[in-house]
Amino acid sequence: MAASAETGPARPIHPLFAFLLAADVPLFLGGLLSDLAYGRTAEPQWANFAAWLIAGAMVFTGLALLWAFIALLLARPRWGWVLLCFVLLLATFALGLVDNLHHARDAWAIMPAAPILSGITSLVALLAAAVGLSTIRTGNRT
Repeated sequence: MAASAETGPARPIHPLFAFLLAADVPLFLGGLLSDLAYGRTAEPQWANFAAWLIAGAMVFTGLALLWAFIALLLARPRWGWVLLCFVLLLATFALGLVDNLHHARDAWAIMPAAPILSGITSLVALLAAAVGLSTIRTGNRT
C-alpha cells in the first residue's frame, strides 16, 4: 500500500460501508425506470413502485451518510475523499428526500418532474458510490 510521510498508510474501505454505498444505486435507478414506465403506461402502480424503491434507497443512503460522517470525524486531519464522499452522500440524501416527498403526491401529480428528480438523484448517488468505492484496494501492491 502506498504511504506518504504525513498521512501514513492508505486504509481500504470497510466492506459494510462499500455495501451501503453500492446498495442505493440500483434502488434509485429502479425508481427512475419505474417513473419512466409510469410515463409511458399511465399505470399508477408504477408510481407506487417508484416511491417504495426510493424509500428503500433512502434507508441505505441514510446509513451510508451516517457511516461517512463518523469516518469524517475520525479522519479529521486528512479529509480528502472522505469529505467528498460525505458531501455527495448528503446531496444524495437531500435530493432523495425531495424526490420521495414528490412521489408521495397523487400519481397524476408527479409527472413530469418525477423522472427528472429521479434521474438527478440517481446520478448523484452513482457519483457518491464511485467516489466512495474508488478507495477499494485489491491485492498487496508495494
